[in-house]
Amino acid sequence: MKLSVEVSMYPLQDNYKPKIKAFLSRLNTDSTDVEIRTSNMSTRLFGDFDELTALLNRAMEESMREFGKIVFVCKYLEGDARELKDYD
Repeated sequence: MKLSVEVSMYPLQDNYKPKIKAFLSRLNTDSTDVEIRTSNMSTRLFGDFDELTALLNRAMEESMREFGKIVFVCKYLEGDARELKDYD
């Protein structure tokens, strides 16, 4: 099954930018067939359900282990949102 996810990360500490960059680096380093689009407010991921959720879970867990308290806001949509008219 195809999946689209929009995720925003909110580290609950000062000096948050390096923590966000580390999370994005984890996503981009580990991804194979998942397309990742990052903007100023969120990151969107598109791909196979199992691969995408495994990638996202791994990156979130590693970030929490390294940096502590972090809020992740995720929106999941079954299917490929890139196919929706005017999605971008």
